[in-house]
Amino acid sequence: MQEMLNAIKQEAVLQKNYLTNPVETIYFGGGTPSLYSANDIQNLITHLQQVFTVLPNAEITLEANPDDITEEKLQAWQQAGINRISIGIQSFLAQDLIWMNRAHNNLDAIQCLHLATKYFKNITADLIYGSPFLTNEQWQKNIETIVQFNIPHISCYALTVEPKTALHNLMAKNKSPKIDTDKQAAQFEILVNTLSLANYEHYEISNFAKQGFRSKHNSSYWQGKSYLGLGPSAHSFNGVSRQWNISNNALYLKSLANNIIPYEEEILTATQQLNEYIMTALRTIEGISLQLIAEKFGTVTKENLLARANQPLQQNMLMIKNNFLLLTPQAKFLADGIAADLFAD
Repeated sequence: MQEMLNAIKQEAVLQKNYLTNPVETIYFGGGTPSLYSANDIQNLITHLQQVFTVLPNAEITLEANPDDITEEKLQAWQQAGINRISIGIQSFLAQDLIWMNRAHNNLDAIQCLHLATKYFKNITADLIYGSPFLTNEQWQKNIETIVQFNIPHISCYALTVEPKTALHNLMAKNKSPKIDTDKQAAQFEILVNTLSLANYEHYEISNFAKQGFRSKHNSSYWQGKSYLGLGPSAHSFNGVSRQWNISNNALYLKSLANNIIPYEEEILTATQQLNEYIMTALRTIEGISLQLIAEKFGTVTKENLLARANQPLQQNMLMIKNNFLLLTPQAKFLADGIAADLFAD
C-alpha cells in the first residue's frame, strides 16, 4: 500500500498546475478507508496542502461503508483531518441489503450512524429506492429512520441495473423481477414530500440538505468547476477536457515510477461543453443560467436553447425564474429526459 500511496503523491506533484484555483474540497473514495490507515490519510492530506493551495476551511470527505466504521476509526479519521463522512447505508432492511449483495447488514446500518454522529456533525448518507421488493411503506420507514438520526445530508438514488451485470442477466432470464419505473416515481415523490416536511432542502435531484450542509464537493461538479482525481481509474475535468487514469494498478505504479501519468483524454467541443452544463445544471435547484449560456456560448446559442425549451415550458415541465431555466417540482423525476431534449446537436 505504501507504494501506491507514494505513486498518488507523485501524481499530485506532476499535476500541481492542473488546478488554477484554490482547492475547496478533498474527497477520499473508492475503498480508501479499508486500504489506508488514518496516518496514511493524514500524510496524504498534508502532502496535498503542500502541493496545492488548499483553503483552510476545505471540506474533506471520507467515504465509508457501514461495516468499515468503528469508534476507533472515527476518532482516528477525525484526528487525521477528515471533517465530513459519507456513509453508504443503502437500506435499513435486511432483505434489501442481501438482495443488493451488500457486505453490511441492517444492524450495522443502525449502529454506524449511532457511532458517526458522536464524532462528526457533517455526515451524508446514501439510500437506494425502487428495488423490486421494496414497498412504499418500507421506503417511508427507511427515510424516517435516517431523519431520526438528524443526518444533515441525504443522497437518494433510484436503483439502476447496468448491462452485463449479474442482476441484469437474472432479470433478462425472468429470474428476478424487473425494475418498475412507476413504483420508482411514486417512491421519489414519497422521498421529496417526507424530507420537505423534515426541513431538508431539495437542492439537486438526488440530494437533500439541512441549511448550511450542501455538499461542496458535489456542488462543484454540478457548477462545472474543475476537479482533479488522483489514483487508478480517477477522473479529472478542467472545463475543456476530461481525462481518466488507467485502472490497472500495476501499470499505474510502473508509470508513476517513471514520472508518467497514465491517462486517456477527451477534448470537449463547444457543443459537448454546453450539453454537459445543461445536464448538470438542470438537476440543481438553481437551474441553467441563461446569462452564463449567453456569455460563454453566445446569444444565438441561448435563443436556440429557449426554442428547444418552448414545449416543456408550455407543458409546465420547465419555468424561467430570475433568468434561470429550471425544472418545475412535478418534472424533477424526469430530469434526465428533459435535459436530453434540450441538448444541442
